[in-house]
This record gives sequence, C-alpha cells and structure tokens, in this order.
Amino acid sequence: MRALVCKAWGSPAESLEIQTVPEPAPAWGQVVVRMMASPVNPSDLLTIQNKYGRQPSLPFVPGFEGVGRVLSGKGPLAWRVMGRRVAVIAADGGAWAEQCLIPAIRAIPIPDSIPDDQAASFFVNPATAWAIARNVLRLGPLDLVVQSAAAGAVGQMIHGLSKYLGFGVIHVVRRNEQAESLMKLGARDIVVGEGENLARQIKDLIGPRTCQYGLDAIGGETGAAILKSLSRHGVLISYGRLSGQPIPVEPGTLMDGMKRIQGFWLSEWMKDQNKLTLWRLFGRLAKLMAAGIIKTPTGPSYPITQFAEAMNQASLAGKSGKVLLRFD
Repeated sequence: MRALVCKAWGSPAESLEIQTVPEPAPAWGQVVVRMMASPVNPSDLLTIQNKYGRQPSLPFVPGFEGVGRVLSGKGPLAWRVMGRRVAVIAADGGAWAEQCLIPAIRAIPIPDSIPDDQAASFFVNPATAWAIARNVLRLGPLDLVVQSAAAGAVGQMIHGLSKYLGFGVIHVVRRNEQAESLMKLGARDIVVGEGENLARQIKDLIGPRTCQYGLDAIGGETGAAILKSLSRHGVLISYGRLSGQPIPVEPGTLMDGMKRIQGFWLSEWMKDQNKLTLWRLFGRLAKLMAAGIIKTPTGPSYPITQFAEAMNQASLAGKSGKVLLRFD
C-alpha cells in the first residue's frame, strides 16, 4: 500500500515522500481502516518540523485523524464496526496512508448525515473546543471568553458552542477579512489587531463586564495581551503555538488579580478520561456535528500524489479552510 512517510525533519512539502509499505495486520482489539481522507492539521505540520510536544522516531507516517471504512479487525469492538464508515482517531499518527491500524475503540461510526469532509476532521478540533468549553472551564450563560485565532477551525467551533451553551465570546483576529467571515456567522464582539495596543482594544470591548477566561492558540504577544485583559482570577488556556513564540509574561501580570496560565493538549487530557467519558464525548460530537453546531471550515482537497501542494496550502497564514488529503 502507499503511505506518506516523513523521512527527515523540516519543511512538510520537502520532508515527505510516497512509499510502498506493507499492509498492516490487526491484533486483538485493533482494526484496519481503508482511508478516504485525512486533514492537514497544525499538529501534523509541527510534528514534521520537529516542533511538537512529543516527537516520533524517524521515519514515520503522519496524520492524527481522518475518515475511512473498516476493512478488518479482531475482537468484539472490531466486529461491531466491520465494514462501517468511521472517524479515525490515530493518536500515534499513521492516518496519511491508504490503510491505518488503530485500536477498535478509536474507530467511531459516523452517521450518513455527516459528509466525508466533516467526518475527516471529526475529533482533533471539535474535541478540543468541547473539552475546553465544558470539561475544563464549564462555560455557561453567565460567562464571557476572549479567544485568539477566532477565525480558525477551533475558533469557529467555540463561536458555535457559545450559541449552543449561552456564553459570550470576544473574538480576536488579525485581518479585516477574518472579522467579516466571523460576522457572517453571527459574531458581534470582534477585535481586529495585534501588537502593543491589543490588550487595550480587548479591555475597551469588554467594558464593565467580567471576563475571566481566555483561549489562546497563537502564543507570543497575542497570548500576553489576552492574559492582561482578563478580570480578577482570570485563566488563560493555552492550547496552541501558531506564532512559534513563547508568551512573555511579567510576574506582576500574574500577581495582579491572581491570574494564571493553564495548558491544554487534547492527547494529554484524554489520558485522564475513562472509556465511558470518551464514548460519551464521541457521541456528543457526532450529534453536534450532525446538527451543524460544530462545523469544520473546509478548504481544498488533494490526492496523495499532490501532497506537496497540500502541505504548502495548509501552511499558508489565513487560509480559507481545512486542507484534506484524499486516498482515492
């Protein structure tokens, strides 16, 4: 079978190559999925660049999620999903191949109402948005949140969840066209800017309201500005590093109002959850996706043979939607 193999650290377009590798054989409790499509997420790009939290050994097949149909498997859980279309949760990578071997518990049956381009991004971003909003912060109608990267996939999902759960959101973006795209989704409180004046812009929009929560996927000065804008006992959830820069924080910023920064990484959060909690999460995400409450903004798709174009498109700042790899 064909697989995209990362042979060296570096530029995703240059570090990958198509190789013919042996087809996987499932052990007890595992399934083999014939892949249809897989998204190119920031976590994939960072892994190939040797900049992610935990790095695999070279060479390896990237890809943490996707959609496909179960070909084979062993054990009761595997037999339940045999032949079915499933969302693939490949926590250790391997989804950028024609066949992917995963634990059967991480092959999630997908209803027909969810198209392939949405099912391919079933887990990483939707689960991040839901887990932060409900499991970590427990947001409700009395809460107000400031989020960076608001026009990105997780940012748009947080906006959708705000309407579903009733909390308020102040969206921070860098360009006017991003603000316009959010306004088309119904967003109202939007800050366009970056740099020295960003914290003041956010505070001005917060006004007399209490805002204790910030969500940051960018890092750098943007993360620092959101932290400064938070109310007393504010919590900044750091879940990404799109800028590649650390968050510069003076001790006084944390001391004033007793604020704090808390990291969130989906794979680490999952380690603390039991199987029942995860199955409930999978069911919840399927319902939210089928109802259109959570939706991945979609971009172009490329066959595996055009992986270099896919990597370059996915690496662009301000791209219009999620880039997909197809395994036709």
